[in-house]
Amino acid sequence: MEEMRKKLYLSEFIYHNGTHSVVMNIVDICTVKNEIAVAVTDEGKPSVRKFDLKIEDGRFYFEFGMSREQISVDEFEQVDDQFATRTV
Repeated sequence: MEEMRKKLYLSEFIYHNGTHSVVMNIVDICTVKNEIAVAVTDEGKPSVRKFDLKIEDGRFYFEFGMSREQISVDEFEQVDDQFATRTV
């Protein structure tokens, strides 16, 4: 588990909710408590939120937003250049 935490730390996922993009970065994963902490930047407003970590068919995910969209941990990617300019 520790290896997975290190590998995914600050990895990024951009979620498009239909009107704008939400940038997410994994801060922590705890399989003992079944929770994931994610830094969420929504319309330029950053916050750290905790979600229930779920597993289905060997895939870790959490539910996000009003529609409870399943966001798979596998969809997050490492960001090599922390100063890279991104179009969101």
